[in-house]
Amino acid sequence: MRLGAWLLAVGIFCIANAGAREFVFAYYNVENYLPMSRKVGDRFVPDAPKPDKEIRALISAIKSIKPDILGVAEMGDQKMLTDFQRRLREAGMDFPYLEWVRGDEGSERHLALLSKFPIVARNSHSDVPLELDGRRYRMGRGILDVTVQVTPDYRLRLVGLHLKSKRAVPMYDQQKFRAKEALIVRSRLNQILAADPNQNLLLFGDLNDTKNEFPIREILGPSNSPASLRDLPLRDRDGLTWTHFWDNADLYSRIDYLMASRGLWPEIRLNRSGISSSRHTREASDHRPIYTTIDADE
Repeated sequence: MRLGAWLLAVGIFCIANAGAREFVFAYYNVENYLPMSRKVGDRFVPDAPKPDKEIRALISAIKSIKPDILGVAEMGDQKMLTDFQRRLREAGMDFPYLEWVRGDEGSERHLALLSKFPIVARNSHSDVPLELDGRRYRMGRGILDVTVQVTPDYRLRLVGLHLKSKRAVPMYDQQKFRAKEALIVRSRLNQILAADPNQNLLLFGDLNDTKNEFPIREILGPSNSPASLRDLPLRDRDGLTWTHFWDNADLYSRIDYLMASRGLWPEIRLNRSGISSSRHTREASDHRPIYTTIDADE
């Protein structure tokens, strides 16, 4: 083989292998992928599933990102997750490995994760006690916590959250409840990262607060701490940062996050990360999917 042809072959090999090391993680609040009371035509129907039109838009929005690992919030029961997995597979996206976290008793909306890579450790917690104003509660959606084996030499730990919504409830102050949830999450992160400060950890989820509020600052942790996380500064193709549209208030806000540990940060490819502005997202959910590209090379 001539030298020029040999160099070309080596270059193609290196490029192919470099691309193979990269993978995409996406997070999406899929808005009520479950049976519930919905308006169908001119009347309300109890236990109506998420409309097929919305699900098709959801699948199309995800397909535009092409994730290798997908975290979701507001998933229904395990039967609904299996339905979601099937629809993704039919659209050419096969995620054989699943994690589903049961929410608090009475909760219909759950955290879940779908992965093309094997899940090698499961540390999720559905029963997370919480004390507020002298009364005992539980985190509504628990904490998703799994580790995936991306390559023989690269693992990624994923922590998923869906904190209390801003909807007022008679039992407690929703803002105080979310603050308590954040304190619990930070304590758990301290434990995880104390054991291995350099591990690759990505936190994702709907935190139901903007970045200036206490829960976000608490979960990120002190910037000088080895257990701190860094918020990924995600934008859409127009430079906008909102991830959620609240129709009743006509309000756009950023309440969905990806946060990386110090060990993971060097592998984050911010130039291939962002907020999807696919034309399908508006039909699919009141949230927009967020994603990041990670280089599986320490």
